[in-house]
Amino acid sequence: MIIPPHTLEADTLRAIIEEFVMSEGTEYGARDYTLEEKVTHVQRQIEAGDVVIIWSESNQTIGLFTKQSLSINSDTQP
Repeated sequence: MIIPPHTLEADTLRAIIEEFVMSEGTEYGARDYTLEEKVTHVQRQIEAGDVVIIWSESNQTIGLFTKQSLSINSDTQP
């Protein structure tokens, strides 16, 4: 289920983003970024609608995913 970010308390949304940033270990390029910079970057992606918050009922987990990663290729036929 997609969770609209505006339905979450600000502290809850930040905690979700921080958990994502710290668990991903993603490289952001040639220079190191602070946690705050990484959180801001992800927050902007959420606000732009490029990243969505997904709640998995079956796993009881929440995660962040790019819309692109969730898209089904329309050229793919079963």
